[in-house]
Amino acid sequence: MKKIISLVLVAALSLCSIFALGSCKPQEENLSAAYDKAYAAIGYAPAANAETLTVAMSPDFAPMEFYDTAKNEIVGFDVLLATYIAKELGMKLVLDPMSFDASMAAVSSGNADLAISGFSWTAERAETFLISDYYVAGENETEQILITTAAKKDQFTADKADFTGLKIGAQGGSLQELLVKEQLVTKGAEIELYININDAATALATGEIDALAVAYGNGEALANDTIVLSDFYFEVEEKYKNNVILLNKTDAELLEKVNEALAKAMAADLYDTWYEACQVYAEVKTLDELGYDDEGNKITE
Repeated sequence: MKKIISLVLVAALSLCSIFALGSCKPQEENLSAAYDKAYAAIGYAPAANAETLTVAMSPDFAPMEFYDTAKNEIVGFDVLLATYIAKELGMKLVLDPMSFDASMAAVSSGNADLAISGFSWTAERAETFLISDYYVAGENETEQILITTAAKKDQFTADKADFTGLKIGAQGGSLQELLVKEQLVTKGAEIELYININDAATALATGEIDALAVAYGNGEALANDTIVLSDFYFEVEEKYKNNVILLNKTDAELLEKVNEALAKAMAADLYDTWYEACQVYAEVKTLDELGYDDEGNKITE
C-alpha cells in the first residue's frame, strides 16, 4: 500500500506541473463520465474465490494508463482492456503499478501474469516474451512524433534531416527509443533516456532536452502552453503499429485465452469507445468534440 501511495504522490506532482489532469485544475465537464460508462458496460464482477490475474502497468502514459489522483486509482485504455480480459477469464484483476522497464521484468520473472502498458511488437520482445495478438488504441501507436517546446517548434519540421547538436528524449526500453536510435541518432542527435515519461516531459519543459519522442496520443495528452506537437513524424513500419500484451514464455495456455478475449473485444467494436472515453479523461478531447452528452452517453441521430 505504501508503494501505491508514494507513486500517486509522485504522479500528482508531475501531472499538476506538466500534464494538468483533472484534479489539478477546475473542469467544466465530467471528465470520467464516458469512461465510467465504458467500465460499467464491461460488467466486471469477479467471484470472491476467483484466481488472481496480476497485470504490470506503467501509469505514466495517458491516455493508455495514468493516475486519477482525486480517485486514487489508475485509469485509462489499458485498464479497461485488463478489466475486460479478467472478466472474460473469470479472474480477479490486480493492477501492479511500476516503471515501464520493470513491467517487462515482472513478467519475465513470473511476478506478473501480463504486462499491459502500450507495448509495441519488437524483435527483441518477441525473443523474450510470448506476445499477444494486436489490439488497437486509436492513433496512439500508429503514429510516432516528436514533441517540443513552443519556442523550438520551428526546429522540428516534417522534412528535417540534420539533428546535430540536438538532445532527443525517449523512454528507456520503448519503441520510441528504437526509433530515435534508428532515425535520429544516425543524423547527429544525442539520445537521453528516461524511466518515466512525466520526468522526460519535465526535462523538455525545463530545456534539458530539445524534443521528446512519444506516441501521438501520449503527445496530445502531454501538450500544454509550453509543450507542443512538432511537425516531425517518425517512419513507422507496419509491424510496430498497434499494441500488444507481453506474457512469460511458459504461459502458452494463458496467451490463448488472452487472444480469445482480444478477438471478442475487437468483434464487439469496443476499442474506439474505450479510446474516446480515455481521451476525454486525459483532457485530449472534450465530450462535445467526440459527440457525447454531459453524462458520457454517445449522441446518435
